[in-house]
Amino acid sequence: MKNNWMNLIRGYVRVRIDGAYPERFLNRCIEEDLSIWHIKRVGEERIVFYMDVEDAKRIRPLLRMTNCKVVFSKRRGLPFMFKRMIHRSGFVVGLIAFFMIMFTLSNMVWNIEVKGASPAVEHELRQVIEQMGIKRGAFRFSLPSVELIQRDVTELVAGATWVGVRQKGTTYEFEVVEQQLPEEAERFSPRHLVATKKAIIHDIFVQHGQALVEPNDFVRPGDILVSGYIGKEGKTEVVPAQAVVLGEIWYKSLASVPLETLFTTLTGEKDSNHFLSIYNVNIPIWGFGKNEFETFEQFDLERPFHIFNWRLPITYKRIDLLETNAFERTYTKEQAVLAARERARVDLMKHLPEGAEIIGEKVLHEALENGKVNLQIHYQVIEDITSEQPIIQGD
Repeated sequence: MKNNWMNLIRGYVRVRIDGAYPERFLNRCIEEDLSIWHIKRVGEERIVFYMDVEDAKRIRPLLRMTNCKVVFSKRRGLPFMFKRMIHRSGFVVGLIAFFMIMFTLSNMVWNIEVKGASPAVEHELRQVIEQMGIKRGAFRFSLPSVELIQRDVTELVAGATWVGVRQKGTTYEFEVVEQQLPEEAERFSPRHLVATKKAIIHDIFVQHGQALVEPNDFVRPGDILVSGYIGKEGKTEVVPAQAVVLGEIWYKSLASVPLETLFTTLTGEKDSNHFLSIYNVNIPIWGFGKNEFETFEQFDLERPFHIFNWRLPITYKRIDLLETNAFERTYTKEQAVLAARERARVDLMKHLPEGAEIIGEKVLHEALENGKVNLQIHYQVIEDITSEQPIIQGD
């Protein structure tokens, strides 16, 4: 039989047989269907061969029958290796403990570096990431992904325009780009202030320049509201016009709300299953119960394990099952009209400039079609309508 990896698993021995006519012993082994291979004669009364460790236990009767003696000169395979490990248990336990400690330490956060931030912004950043669980001694597989950390930190750190996050081994690096507010120009070029939209002047307050309109005047886009020329005829002076001109503008908005709507919401109940994934084979380690949710959404989280900078083929995987509940919301016509008006107002405010104010609202058209309430709404809005128009000297 050829010696291969199966022999290593089962274990095998090198056997030396001494005696007159050792061939009789070999013939008995063949008759008993014992596994032997690599047979070699080394003398008139000595032969050497290999055999499985299990078959070696069956040769004692054959030795008596053939008056031969046996010596096991070599022992190979997993069974013998395990026996040697048991006799050297202290060394084996120390080796296993060493690898477990190195494995644990390699999957923890040991350093956090912040680059490009002022002391105030760095302090704010470190508070934010500590609340997210990113601190020395935290296990990396329990932390969010680098992409999620970067998104959340950029949103939460008020003093930063952008925060880059990079993971290098056991270190997290944060590169900060702080907000740079432009300095307000101290001097302005000569200019007029002109209207940007059709409007009725609601209020005007001039700091520099000469007002050419009054409240209740109607203006069109491009009309000069405040002139940059001041003084009497023949003694004019050019200045940068500065003023706040509020105009009343009219908007029309369309809104539609169905009377019946199906919603899916999370109930707050969650079931988590934890796995060790080895070469994409999931081995459950926690959460063996059967999923009892009728409807749910599934979210997967995977974190690879590392030893130093080497990524192991072992991954921690968590599957979160969030219970959902579907319900149908039904509006009366009056409730749908109120919801449509609120939705239209919110949508309009998103497109209005900062400081704009809605002073009037009127439903122009209301209809119930195909299970939906459709509204056409007219709005009166007060907002700043000024825009700059440079004055070119010599014109």
